[in-house]
Amino acid sequence: MSLPCSDQSIRPRKMQSASLPRGVEAVRCWCGDVCKVKEVTDFSDWLGMKFFMCANYESDPPESISAYVRPPSPPPLCMYYRWIDTEMPDWAVTEIRERGRRAWASLDLEERREKPEAEEKAEQKKEWEEYCVEQRAFLDEMKRKNQEEKLRLEEVYRQREQAREAERERRRERAHAAKAAEEAGDGKGKYPRWTQ
Repeated sequence: MSLPCSDQSIRPRKMQSASLPRGVEAVRCWCGDVCKVKEVTDFSDWLGMKFFMCANYESDPPESISAYVRPPSPPPLCMYYRWIDTEMPDWAVTEIRERGRRAWASLDLEERREKPEAEEKAEQKKEWEEYCVEQRAFLDEMKRKNQEEKLRLEEVYRQREQAREAERERRRERAHAAKAAEEAGDGKGKYPRWTQ
């Protein structure tokens, strides 16, 4: 058993009530009350170790009478606690090793799971980039074809307009020639033109 301690830096944080080990006598704290026996439940270097703690310790509030009514903690009379065990019990050492093994196994499993996911994401990204390149090339080709078609149609419309203007000019010249011939033919001949 260790000496009484009031150093709060190494005080256990999570604990539960425990039974007094065989061969160990109950002790009284600095305030004169019989100490409670507690067992560390926090996953730390003290897991499973038992210690004496003052019945009026600030971290040991009285039991609540219901889930809604919680009586106030008594004011601390002393900060007494004393370790009963000097080493962790075998089951606690086994538990810590097992938790460590499970943690490493879980980490290893997570890494093995993340690797295929990362590869799958990289493959999806590569496929998406290839798809984007294909679509960009397709759109560029469509733009080029549309531009060529636009130029071709503009050329066709220009040729049609030239042909239309040439036809209009030819008809205009023919009408002008006919009109001039008619005007020149007035007054010639035996009868007036409108009676012939």
